[in-house]
Amino acid sequence: MPDTSVAARPEARELTYGEAVNAALRRCLDERPDTLLYGEDIAKPGGVFGVTRGLRRDFGDRVFDTPISESAILGSAVGAAMLGRRPIVEIMWVDFSLVAFDQVVNQLANVRYVSRGELTAPVTIRTQQGSAPGACAQHSQSLEALFLHVPGLRVCMPWTAQDAYDLLVAAVASDDPVLVIENRTLYPAGKGPVALGGPVQTPGGLRVRREGSDATVVTWGAMTARVLAAAAGLADEGISLEVLETVWLNPFPTDEIVASATRTGALAVVHEANVTGGFGAEVVARVAGRGVPLRVPPLRLGLPDTRVPAAPSLVAGLLPGPDAVAGSVRDWLRT
Repeated sequence: MPDTSVAARPEARELTYGEAVNAALRRCLDERPDTLLYGEDIAKPGGVFGVTRGLRRDFGDRVFDTPISESAILGSAVGAAMLGRRPIVEIMWVDFSLVAFDQVVNQLANVRYVSRGELTAPVTIRTQQGSAPGACAQHSQSLEALFLHVPGLRVCMPWTAQDAYDLLVAAVASDDPVLVIENRTLYPAGKGPVALGGPVQTPGGLRVRREGSDATVVTWGAMTARVLAAAAGLADEGISLEVLETVWLNPFPTDEIVASATRTGALAVVHEANVTGGFGAEVVARVAGRGVPLRVPPLRLGLPDTRVPAAPSLVAGLLPGPDAVAGSVRDWLRT
């Protein structure tokens, strides 16, 4: 579903999600001489998904390929940021970031704290995650909850092409480290009007993708499309869902979600990550902690606690689609 809020702007261009990411990187490299862009196969090859094509040609040595060493990529980014540069680094799959978890958790996220605010580490980490046919268990995990447990690290997950552009520009402008989690299934698709340029946004906020009165459904990332399709089908049955997409997971828009859940009296959270330990539990806890009177217990939907298989048919059976989301929500509201 395109972000139609920018459709009327004369400067808006039709771009795919991947093209919007490329445009954001181009803007940051052009406007900020202190930026560097590097990662595995992102320069001359243009990235494994083609997202960084043309940037090495146009910006020279500020865009470069690295060895296959995530710890070296992120470790060097910490040092470069502390010395005045603004690195944008790509970790090809979020699964691979675990190789450099020490650099993220113990080093990058700690710079401002351990220096008593005298130093910052404005590093933007671009990565992608999600289930896709044939990706297998080591390339299909959704790990946002691991990073959201770490103080000092901002996290966002754009779904539309416009947000892919805006959130990345905002991430690079931030003096805090930011993890931008994209979704590879959206790179060639997700096409919509993208307003280039414009003011840089402040990290934080959500998108009200659909207004409703019977239940609040919170979601993020590529699952937003599935939830909206489910909401459209349930509307034909007289069930009205309010769909909130939390494009920023840290900082998290608690107040807005509490206000919506208070109004509808029901809360569901749908994400692609495994249900156990997923960030959906935190969303539910925050609403419950505010004493919101819900008429039904909160609902959490996501992947079951299993690894993601390679077979497309098995992936489709595990990942909640529009029909599965609609069926679960329908049964839940009728309890």
